[in-house]
Amino acid sequence: MPNSTMVTEFLLTRFSDVWEYRVLHAILFLLMYLATLMGNFLIVTVTTLDKKLHTPMYFFLRNLSVLDMCYISVTVPKACVIFLLDNKAISIVGCAAQIFFVFLFAPTELLFLTIMARDRYVAICQPLHYSMIMSPRVCAQMTLYSVLSSMVYAGIHTGNTFRLHFCQSNVVHQFFCDIPSLLKLSCSNILSNEILIFISAVVVAGGCFAFITMSYIHIFSTVLKFPTREERGKAFSTCVPHIIVVTVFVSSIAAVYMKPTSSSPTIRDMITSVFYCIVPPFLNPIIYSLRNKQIKDAVKKIMGKKPSVRRAIG
Repeated sequence: MPNSTMVTEFLLTRFSDVWEYRVLHAILFLLMYLATLMGNFLIVTVTTLDKKLHTPMYFFLRNLSVLDMCYISVTVPKACVIFLLDNKAISIVGCAAQIFFVFLFAPTELLFLTIMARDRYVAICQPLHYSMIMSPRVCAQMTLYSVLSSMVYAGIHTGNTFRLHFCQSNVVHQFFCDIPSLLKLSCSNILSNEILIFISAVVVAGGCFAFITMSYIHIFSTVLKFPTREERGKAFSTCVPHIIVVTVFVSSIAAVYMKPTSSSPTIRDMITSVFYCIVPPFLNPIIYSLRNKQIKDAVKKIMGKKPSVRRAIG
């Protein structure tokens, strides 16, 4: 295009340019990052070493923990660098890598959460067929299919984005490279990109959310038939946190990717992005470890302490 300069690198955006706020944001991000790595690494270690936890539920939880450590590592370290240093630049290759891995890990996370909902459905609603339906081979196949399909999904969106020409401003109004922010910088026709993003978000996020919702409707209808309040409470306590994580994850993705690019408030989108890039990996180990008695007992066992045993009364 005449009288235009082709973009060779992008400049990411901070939440604030005030130094004190920049330090505060970097500290918050770093603390969440370290807590996420420690919590998820603990889950991976415990579910690997304790043979009692070699079940489909903890197999998927272990995979989710590995995924979460990779997922949060795509955005947070670079964000902390731009918060603290004056250099906010990221190369086109680095930007493409961020987009590819975000679009790889986010759908995989959603698919894992969907599989975990199915696991709970089979365990509660079809307990006699659980070992046959959720066999080790089936679990491995579902995991492999989730990763491979997400790789194709990420490759399509990354390639479709970087076939565009970027010849306007090179300032990405986001603390990491994401597609909606890049589309604003393109001097090409982006209508097909917006349609593809919208349709894929509806199909993937909407489809997974609908499947999870139907699974929990069946689960809750079965749980309400349990004879004792203790059994109902135990079942609800394992399901409700899962629903909260999925709802936050899907709603934040929808808020960013399922609306016109031109109508995106900068700060609001940056804050919303935190809820699908950082919050789910941060919350998962808290929900699935601190609230899980089997994992807490396994941690005590590994540390050389006997798990607590409740004495029967009477």
